[in-house]
Amino acid sequence: MPGHPWYAVLQYFGRYFAGWQRQPDTRTVQGEFEGALERLAGSRIVTNAAGRTDTGVHALGQVVSFSLGREWEAGDLTRALNALLPDDVRVVRTATAPEGFNARKHATARRYRYVVGCDAAAFSPFRRPFEWALGKPLDQAALSMVVDALVGEHDFRAFSSVGQRKPHYRCQVATAEWQARPKAEGFIFTIEADRFLHRMVRFLVGMSIDIALGRRATEDMARLLAGTDNAAASPPAPPEGLYLVSVTYPQLHKDGST
Repeated sequence: MPGHPWYAVLQYFGRYFAGWQRQPDTRTVQGEFEGALERLAGSRIVTNAAGRTDTGVHALGQVVSFSLGREWEAGDLTRALNALLPDDVRVVRTATAPEGFNARKHATARRYRYVVGCDAAAFSPFRRPFEWALGKPLDQAALSMVVDALVGEHDFRAFSSVGQRKPHYRCQVATAEWQARPKAEGFIFTIEADRFLHRMVRFLVGMSIDIALGRRATEDMARLLAGTDNAAASPPAPPEGLYLVSVTYPQLHKDGST
């Protein structure tokens, strides 16, 4: 039935979820969030998320759209949802949305972060669930060189999962950079684009790390961007280092942020 359009910004620790998307007999973020909404509304509420994060992937700014049949104050709705959600999911805030708003279809940019640990302390139980515990030094100059090839519009089918069928595989990358973490802990990869293919960020990180370890040539990144399949790609990086950071919607705020 018609309702009041809303969106929520979520954070979650992805380790114990089989990703965002609802699946039968499997714990997912969508299942937990829709379950909390159903308890508040008394009926099933269908949600749409900006990014369908995979198993083990975290979120700092996942955006979810939905409709409710009764009016709420934003603060009350946020508190009510957090009271019902498990400890590994948190609603940062809720707000009313324009009529017909869809968190996936109306997003114009998404930003992801990937964290790599290069020091021995990366294997600590207080860090390992939140980063790729690589434990090896990386060539920072090589990391900087490989991202130069990513900015702009490219066909990323060589950096996506096999079997994914899309009308096209082109993504417009606005930002791609590797930054050193303090105290030689490792590096952080940040990438923003209009859209992402399945496991695209993890494939890009896996390739970047192989190049920075001297296992592949720097030119391989640009060469694969001209490829038509992922047969020559490096294995994707593990999911625990990946975070959906933020999503951009011009119609929500003047600055386009959530």
